Amino acid sequence: MAVGESQFQLVTFQLGQELYGVDIMDVKEIVKIQNIRPIPNAPYYVEGIFNLRSEIIPVISLHKRFRIEQIERTDEDEEDEGGFIILNIDGIKIGIIIDRIERVVQVKNEEIKPPPQMLTGIGTEYIHGVIRQENGYLIILDIRRVFNPKDLQKLVGADV
Repeated sequence: MAVGESQFQLVTFQLGQELYGVDIMDVKEIVKIQNIRPIPNAPYYVEGIFNLRSEIIPVISLHKRFRIEQIERTDEDEEDEGGFIILNIDGIKIGIIIDRIERVVQVKNEEIKPPPQMLTGIGTEYIHGVIRQENGYLIILDIRRVFNPKDLQKLVGADV
């Protein structure tokens, strides 16, 4: 989130039953489900890697990292299947698996409230804030805390 700005944009997506958002400035692109190649001895939440236009991208499961159940899909959901959000964090690209992409929303800083002590298994240290909506909350992830520099180095340094 840009400091000093009164509003910014979030890319919103569904993980399990909750709606999450990340700063659009951290999002490189959104892609459909790809073939993921597992990485031996990777952390439990790393699904593997995939090739995106000759670039090798590590793929993270926030479901596993934060113990969130995936949405059960029916045949009608097939065209609405999940995918990956490719994030660019300080020059390192990673993919996170999402259940469903939602939309880009404009939010004002004054709409953001501090997170409750514990929210859907994600510790408050990973949450920038929450925005009350008519059918629940939009949870804004602090992606730089979710993937700290030490974690990113492990991912980039993993044997592929």
